[in-house]
Parts: sequence; structure tokens; C-alpha cells
Amino acid sequence: MSENARVSIRILEKEYQVACPPEERAALLDSAELLNNRMREIRDGGRVVGLERIAVMAALNIANELLRSRDKGDHLESKAKAKVRAMRERVEGVLQSGRQLEI
Repeated sequence: MSENARVSIRILEKEYQVACPPEERAALLDSAELLNNRMREIRDGGRVVGLERIAVMAALNIANELLRSRDKGDHLESKAKAKVRAMRERVEGVLQSGRQLEI
């Protein structure tokens, strides 16, 4: 089991120290970069003022994208299951009719 390492991330010119397992370091840095970019976009848009409000808006936007992505994934999974079920029923039907011919 690996120990957590301290990773330095920078978001809107502020430095934060975060502990994470070494194998998750790259994902943490990618996440921090995504958050930093979103917060910059919101700040530079000029409609939201204050670090806390910018962070909340960025978090809400990212959470919304996550939920939409999950919904899309669930929809695709349902469609795939329905197609597999239809193909299985079709194959079973063909096999059944083949058995009836043999009798």
C-alpha cells in the first residue's frame, strides 16, 4: 500500500497542497487544471465576483456536465441492452425453428 504524497496545485494564482496516492497524482493535476480553467473563464467573463462564488459556479457547471454525461451513458447502455436482447431473441427464434425442422 502506497503512502499519500503532497502535491502542489495552483488555482487562480493561489497555491494549495493536496495529499493523494502517487498513482492518482496525474488525475489530480488534470482535475486541478480543469477547475482552474473553468474558474478563469468565469472570472474573466466578469459576471461573477469573488473567489468563493467563482468556485461554486465552476463546481455547478462541472457537476452539470457530469450528470449530463452519465445520463447519456445510461441512455446508450439501455439502447445497447435492447439491441442485444433483440438479437438474442432473433437467434433463439432461428434456433427454435431449426429444431422444429429436425423433429
